[in-house]
Amino acid sequence: MASLDVEGSRRIHFEHHPGTGTPVVLVHGWAVNGRCWDTVAPALRAAGHEVVVLDLRCCGRSDLDFTDVSIEAMAGDVVAVCEHLGLDHPVVNGWSLGGAVAAAAVARLGAAAGGLVLTGGATPRYTAAPDWPHGGTVDDVEGVLGAAAADRASTFRGVTQAVWAAPAGDDVNNWMWAMFMAAGTRVDDSLRDLATTDQRDLLRGLTVPVLLLHGRQDAFVPFDGAEAAAALIPDARLVAFDASGHAPFLEERDRYLTELLGHLKR
Repeated sequence: MASLDVEGSRRIHFEHHPGTGTPVVLVHGWAVNGRCWDTVAPALRAAGHEVVVLDLRCCGRSDLDFTDVSIEAMAGDVVAVCEHLGLDHPVVNGWSLGGAVAAAAVARLGAAAGGLVLTGGATPRYTAAPDWPHGGTVDDVEGVLGAAAADRASTFRGVTQAVWAAPAGDDVNNWMWAMFMAAGTRVDDSLRDLATTDQRDLLRGLTVPVLLLHGRQDAFVPFDGAEAAAALIPDARLVAFDASGHAPFLEERDRYLTELLGHLKR
């Protein structure tokens, strides 16, 4: 793992695996870390792609005491890593909250970006609005964060179990739960920021091809929200995973990789 100072002396950590194919940057979801991509990154490397896996602020092996954990700050970190490594037109793939981070990063990269993949991406909105009837409410988010403040272990266990369309085994649940438990408490504010973030104009302005990979049984980001997001994007393709909840890259891995690797050949 390498590190990069992004807020004073506070660091984010990342892995960089060289390759001759299209660079792919993998951005994890809320409160977990880059290990969630451990069944995806090897397949990308085997296909020859240059792969970067990072831990967002207050997650995994990145520092846990960042002051700013907003979507925009984390998107700036993704851009900083891309520029630090000199990546040539990277495709940024973000899961869940990482989808909002990835979208903001690609918008910042502009013509230097190669594309965007939204894996159960929580964009353009995570919560509903009068003109966006998709998702829960800000109060719902505060309820989860309040529960985590009172009982972090049990709350994150429940979040872990809600990821899947069909119950996962103990090994998988324990693996995901351990990632949640490694996050610092400041990570809560990143979900709080996501709850009020609106990226509709950002999505409308994207000039790169966008692939949306989304589970029809997603309990966190409803599938109709993904359909509405795709309708905003000038060059978008939405792929539905009928047997998946919030993590199609884990629940239907083989098909997920087929779609992802095919998209990277565009």
